[in-house]
Amino acid sequence: METIRRGGGSLLAAPLLLLLLLLAAILSCTVASPVAASSASATCELSFADRDRLYNYSLASPIPKFPHGVLSEDGFYKVAANDTVLWFQLCGIMIFNHDLPRCVDCSDCGGPSRCGMACSALVTDDVGGYPVCKTIGRANTTYVNVIDQKKPHSGVTVKMMSDGGKSNCSLSVSIICDPSRVQGPNLLEKSGTCDYATSLRHPSGCAKIIYIHGHGWGWFGVLLIISLCLFGGYLLAGTMYRYFTLGVHGIDAIPNLEFWASLPHRTQGLVMSLVQKFRGPSQGQRGSYTSVGF
Repeated sequence: METIRRGGGSLLAAPLLLLLLLLAAILSCTVASPVAASSASATCELSFADRDRLYNYSLASPIPKFPHGVLSEDGFYKVAANDTVLWFQLCGIMIFNHDLPRCVDCSDCGGPSRCGMACSALVTDDVGGYPVCKTIGRANTTYVNVIDQKKPHSGVTVKMMSDGGKSNCSLSVSIICDPSRVQGPNLLEKSGTCDYATSLRHPSGCAKIIYIHGHGWGWFGVLLIISLCLFGGYLLAGTMYRYFTLGVHGIDAIPNLEFWASLPHRTQGLVMSLVQKFRGPSQGQRGSYTSVGF
């Protein structure tokens, strides 16, 4: 057997060996570990499991042809019905570079000079022949839920509320999944005093579906990860102890090196013995016996 040379070369290689062992221990405990999902849900994001599928909605994330997701690139959506005009933006506040709302009393949504730029939804009501502004939605009170629990892939409803002020109003926007086109909003419905609802079709309303059945780590995966972490920690701790305390340098700093070097040969011998056990005696062994006649 070739003798491993000790000296200056082994001293230079030892730090590199320790670094590699440290990386192996870290990777075995981090890269191989399943990533835990964050419980905090950002605005306009929704994630839930249904049977063997995980549905992920991220309305503000960029998709092909729509770098701002479901957000209007104009800075706002506009829908009108009869004498009512409603402006809104999804997943954020409105921005008006044109067509600024013209209405009285916009103090809680930007003021007269910046009307509509401090809330997510604004509606005008005709009071005494004058259009009066009313805030019906804010970005910090926006909630997302599926349109139909029985068909979770059909789309989501974004509901925003005014959250106090002069009136507690709301706007619900149903974003219907349509991977091929964008349409709306066209219809505007009103219920109660100031609760409004509208809908639009958009590719961002389609969920990203991940099939999770049969792909979990399970108890065997968890046990394997724990074993790899313990093994990596054992090698790292043993090598550092032998290197710094016992003064063993080079590859000999690895604890029980002789055992790890002989492990492939031991494994091969064990496999061969098991094969012979299940196969029975070989043809040559059977031929070494002589028959005895009576």
